Amino acid sequence: MDYKELKNKGLRELHELLAEKRNELRELEFKASENQLKDVRSIRVAKKDIARILTAINAKRLAAEDAPVVKEDN
Repeated sequence: MDYKELKNKGLRELHELLAEKRNELRELEFKASENQLKDVRSIRVAKKDIARILTAINAKRLAAEDAPVVKEDN
C-alpha cells in the first residue's frame, strides 16, 4: 500500500482501513506464535502499513487545524 493511495482517502476510510490492518496484524501474530505462519515477513509489512495509515491520518488532522478560518463580513 502506497502513501499516495492513502492521501486520497477520507478520514472515515482511513480509520476503517486502520481497524482492518490491526485485526490482520493480530491474526498474523497469533498464527506466528503457533507456528502456523509460513511468511513471517507479512507481520513487518502489516506494521508498516499501519504506520503509513497513521501518518496519513495525522497529516489530515494537522492540515485541518492549519486551515485558515474564513470570516464573512456582515
